[in-house]
Amino acid sequence: MDGKPFVDGLVLSHPEQVERLRRVCPEAVEASVVAGDPCFDRMLVARAHRDRFRRALGVRHGQRLVVLNSTWNPEGLFGSGDRDVLPGLLPRLTAELPADDYRLAAVLHPNIWYGHGPGQIRAWLDEARRRGLALVDPVHGWRQAVLAADAVVGDFGSVSYYAAALGVPVLMAADGHAKLDPETPLASFVRHAPRLDPHGSLRGQVERLLAEARPGADSAEGITSVPGASARLLRRHFYRLMNLSEPSAPALLERLSLPAYDPPHRTAPLRVRTRVDGAGVEIERSSVLSYGARGDVHVAVHEDTRDPAALETADLIVRDGLPDDPRLGGWHGWTADVVRSYPQCAMAVFVSGPDTCAVRTREGDVFQLSAGTGADLDPAAYASSLYAWLSAGGHVPREGVTLLVRTAGHAHPVRVVPLTR
Repeated sequence: MDGKPFVDGLVLSHPEQVERLRRVCPEAVEASVVAGDPCFDRMLVARAHRDRFRRALGVRHGQRLVVLNSTWNPEGLFGSGDRDVLPGLLPRLTAELPADDYRLAAVLHPNIWYGHGPGQIRAWLDEARRRGLALVDPVHGWRQAVLAADAVVGDFGSVSYYAAALGVPVLMAADGHAKLDPETPLASFVRHAPRLDPHGSLRGQVERLLAEARPGADSAEGITSVPGASARLLRRHFYRLMNLSEPSAPALLERLSLPAYDPPHRTAPLRVRTRVDGAGVEIERSSVLSYGARGDVHVAVHEDTRDPAALETADLIVRDGLPDDPRLGGWHGWTADVVRSYPQCAMAVFVSGPDTCAVRTREGDVFQLSAGTGADLDPAAYASSLYAWLSAGGHVPREGVTLLVRTAGHAHPVRVVPLTR
């Protein structure tokens, strides 16, 4: 105040910030202390739990997790007015990226939730959520999502910078060039990050980003000059300000918790492209078909779809539930009711567990499908593979058959066993 510092301590993460402070307010330099970044340090420690975070977000083996991130500034990815990009971008991404190849999650700044309200945010993103998008807790879950990510589509906010510092490839969708000091490491990162073309093929751009990504965390140097040391340095500074002796026990940061399990719940219709070769079935499930895609196509619709008319034309109708749910008459009762109620439906699919499902065909055949050792795939994809195989002339013998389902770059053995009609 009156040209003099009114704080006892100004915590900075890098000497570069001290030099910039010296240029704009030299009087404050004496109050500054370089003590690192506790947020980044917590993420560094939690990297060992990346696989746990991926499982909590429902990322299956072979899937890539794409995290979309927006800061709260109007120039951010989730902007305002005519610049509002993210609500339109998310449905396109969830439609273009194959469901078994990709998992999508969105990290929105807490002020976006506060400014618009949770109801409005969920309404804007409803279509993307019905196609499998996860909305990440903006306070307690965003760090875990970044650590779990294979790629980030973001803006000039700190989340994108943290991701790059951790070696996650970033596709820049809003650079906020007018908001950044051009001399900062963040501005340099934003200038050099690959740009998203919102009018081009989103799938092609994401695949190119992943293919061209190089290991490394060059941006980490700009975030903190003392990685892993913030707890020790901050505590030392605080006790010095209080004129107290520092405790002898190690200074430790709170660890990142494991998020609640949040698997995708896709209720929008899926277009399923398949190619059958003997007992092998190649499958790709998307909300829209890729241009020029080859193979046979059928439509799988979840019973909870928002559009009842979609059930009238579905080839497969899917439900998730408990096999003995009395409200459904058990899975036998539900599958029989489906093929009776929807004449177009060729197969009713009851997903009874993380790696099992039961199906009933229009002809009345009933099968139990289960994953082989090491398979990690949505059981509804098993059913689509069986449907394609049967449509191509396949026949399940009394002792059963094993199909090799190929998707997301992996082959998944799926056992098909006939049950009593």
